[in-house]
Amino acid sequence: MTQQLTMKSGAANRAPAGETLKGAVIAAIVTIILTAPILGLQLKLDGYKVVLEQHWRPVWIATAIVFVFQLIKPFLLRTKRAVKLPTMPAMGRRQQLTAMWVLLAVGLVWPFVGSRGAVDVATLALIYCVLGLGLNIVVGFAGLLDLGYVGFYAVGGYTYALLNQYFGLTFWECLPLAALMSATFGFLLGFPVLRLRGDYLAIVTLGFGEIIRLLLNNLTTLTGGPDGVSGIPKPSVFGFEMARSASVEGATTFHELIGLPYSGSHMVIFLYLLAFALVGFTLFVTSRLIRMPIGRAWEALREDEIACRSLGLNPTRIKLSAFTLGASFAGLAGAFFAARQGLVTPESFTFIESALILAVVVLGGMGSQIGVILAAILLTILPEVARDFAEYRMLIFGLVMVLLMMWRPQGLLPATRPHVELPQ
Repeated sequence: MTQQLTMKSGAANRAPAGETLKGAVIAAIVTIILTAPILGLQLKLDGYKVVLEQHWRPVWIATAIVFVFQLIKPFLLRTKRAVKLPTMPAMGRRQQLTAMWVLLAVGLVWPFVGSRGAVDVATLALIYCVLGLGLNIVVGFAGLLDLGYVGFYAVGGYTYALLNQYFGLTFWECLPLAALMSATFGFLLGFPVLRLRGDYLAIVTLGFGEIIRLLLNNLTTLTGGPDGVSGIPKPSVFGFEMARSASVEGATTFHELIGLPYSGSHMVIFLYLLAFALVGFTLFVTSRLIRMPIGRAWEALREDEIACRSLGLNPTRIKLSAFTLGASFAGLAGAFFAARQGLVTPESFTFIESALILAVVVLGGMGSQIGVILAAILLTILPEVARDFAEYRMLIFGLVMVLLMMWRPQGLLPATRPHVELPQ
């Protein structure tokens, strides 16, 4: 009798191990099926022929990672209480304000101490800071999931490109017009989605972003189609061009005005400082808005729309204001992006850009401005650091995001909400 009980207990102990191995094998097979068409088979041009190349190494690496993780998953669950991940200290409002001033000080010094390539990457990070702060109004403050934010970004970029091409307007004339045009599109998008929330809202906004991209791709006579618009001029400094020679005969360039020899790094530094000023402007406006009644209305809408309506607030106006103001900042970033690149094409505004901007908001902490800025910097620098592993950049990028959300699901620096404690 004792021997039978011992055999049963041993079988009971071995059963979970067998189930774990079976689950790991199934997960590995599913990984092979999903990753083989994407990572293992790639189409490339060999002269005039399309050749199917096989790259099975990434498939086997992904399969091995999934298999090992499924095997050790029960052990990790058992030791979850014993092993704790390091946690970031909670930052109050005063600490976040101090960190913000430190970031601003470092940002002002960076273009004069960093290399030209590093300053250029930092300029791209600042563009994503503006986009993240703008989307934070819609997603973080108002609680409206927007997957088509890149559409407003594209409207801003093409507004500057087309106004300069057809009417000869300068960057400084087009910058407010780009924000106004994107805000108009955000206002028009707000009407069809007034009664939608959650997944339905995400689907509609995703469709809006794709509609904008397809229109830019097909309106060949106006937007240039897939070729886009090229030859977009860089911003000037109070009307003085930052170039080796002026485009207008007899005009004075910026380096001639200040009496310095021409250097290509001057434009890189100027674009960085201009992007830095846009981030400062966006941060100043959004920080003031969230302290105004409209900001409180956004938070009320995010928490409970029915309770928001019962307080006498109009959800229609609140949603329209969130979409309109969030889109206007995307227009500013789009105009600056067009000026920095000198070229805009529909392929610059794909869905992956919307996903990346949304990742900036979620990873930074929805509603947290300093968290959004920190996440934008990290998500921009990370691909550049992994440039040597070009084949696995997206794999590393996705893995880091998964680990971050497992470690800190509320974001890197979650927003601190004001609260009042009653005395005992």
